[in-house]
Amino acid sequence: MAVRWTLTIDCDDAWTQAAFWREALGYVDAPAPQGYATWADWHRAFDVPEEEWGDGATLVDPDGAGPSVTFLRVPEPKTVKNRVHLDLQVSGGRDRPADERRTAIAATVERLVAAGATVLAEHEQGGVLDHVVVADPEGNELCVL
Repeated sequence: MAVRWTLTIDCDDAWTQAAFWREALGYVDAPAPQGYATWADWHRAFDVPEEEWGDGATLVDPDGAGPSVTFLRVPEPKTVKNRVHLDLQVSGGRDRPADERRTAIAATVERLVAAGATVLAEHEQGGVLDHVVVADPEGNELCVL
């Protein structure tokens, strides 16, 4: 039996991270839990201090297919390369024409840079762009391929 899971990303600023990843993934903010009109209502119901309301954010796939992604504020900064990262598969794969792949990858990288990403590296295979490594606003690596 498969287990339902959520990807959780530790961060300094949950809302900034959520805004970036919302753009990167095409996800949307998670709705308030059933029975609550807003997240503020949920926080109040569980006596979460107001100063902690911004410590987390959750995104969901609007189609309900992918896992949710949660961002949690932690006190320590990121210090090393990710051991796990996401690949944004935007180009259609290596069997697509090189110019189509390059165009799709470049458009996504441009959109992510506008949302706060930093380009770290471009990788070619056989003289053809294969993927671009970028970092989110807090330095977490992801690949656009």
